[in-house]
Amino acid sequence: MFMAVKLGNIVQYWKQNVLVVGKYFHVIYRNNSFLKDGPDLKDFIENASSEELVRKPGAKRIRLPPWLKTEIPAGKDVYRLKNTLRSMNLSTVCEEAKCPNIGECWGGKEGTATATIMILGDTCTRGCRFCSVKTSRQPPPLDPNEPINTAKAISSWNLNYIVITSVDRDDLPDGGSSHFAKTVQEVKRLNPNLIVECLTPDFAGEKKLISTVASSGVDVYAHNIETVESLTWFVRDPRATYKQSLGVLEHVKTHFPKILTKSSIMVGFGEKREEVVTTMKDLRNVGVDCITIGQYMQPTKGHAKVKEYVHPEVFKSWELIGNELGFAYTASGPLVRSSYKAGEYFLENLVKQKQKNE
Repeated sequence: MFMAVKLGNIVQYWKQNVLVVGKYFHVIYRNNSFLKDGPDLKDFIENASSEELVRKPGAKRIRLPPWLKTEIPAGKDVYRLKNTLRSMNLSTVCEEAKCPNIGECWGGKEGTATATIMILGDTCTRGCRFCSVKTSRQPPPLDPNEPINTAKAISSWNLNYIVITSVDRDDLPDGGSSHFAKTVQEVKRLNPNLIVECLTPDFAGEKKLISTVASSGVDVYAHNIETVESLTWFVRDPRATYKQSLGVLEHVKTHFPKILTKSSIMVGFGEKREEVVTTMKDLRNVGVDCITIGQYMQPTKGHAKVKEYVHPEVFKSWELIGNELGFAYTASGPLVRSSYKAGEYFLENLVKQKQKNE
């Protein structure tokens, strides 16, 4: 009886108040030109307050801005790549790291679709706070067929440029460097004209292991510094340090000067603008040729939170600074990643030009 009375009161209230209010606003909408001809999505993006893009202490997640929303990957190239990878038991960082560009890179027109192959298994021994790749102190043993399967898969895609990356394998005596080098050699054996970029771990800073990969026939040696120095302790695994990453890149450029070197910075962790510029200068001072700067995207609730969605105009300013600092190529934008399709085409031409001049 009590519930019936309450329900009746709610229905009566709805009829007397809510519907009346709804009709009132409907009339305003129909007769008010301001609402009919009000601001559209473009106006919202152009006039978005910077405060709406920065997460305040203790506040909930900030909403994803329009420029970071991407389409779900689909199409024949996506299915073709997936089938090839699964049939050969191969992994890609595109899937494991939940890259927002997977639709663009995998769904390109015939002959242009590409993927970044991830070797040494799909389980990392480190636990960086930005990365969604699964971790373990003792990952499964290496697949001895991975180098040749990787080479076969790549040759079937008819590409000009490929990126090979890997998880960290601190459990292995050589960090997986010999397996990495063998993969590059197999790829080059089956695809001698293919330009190969290796995006490597730091191999705990061991110069001999870095040289093992650098001497394998690789054209572009990439290692990501990931973030500014003041946030490295928070963003990356304790075994990965800012100076150690700089040391990797400096060693390659010093001992293998013909190889192009490349690194990447993520932003949105709460770093200051000038810290990003300082990091760019540090990379250039150790001879890094190419740099990419992109927005950090929080993969799960358990990972480091996004403190800020950096506006595209800020990325543009960093691109201009990169050019002034003398980088051969600077890719800076919200959806730019270390393995970035547009950049790979530029680097392909850069490598070919260097080969002509030698």
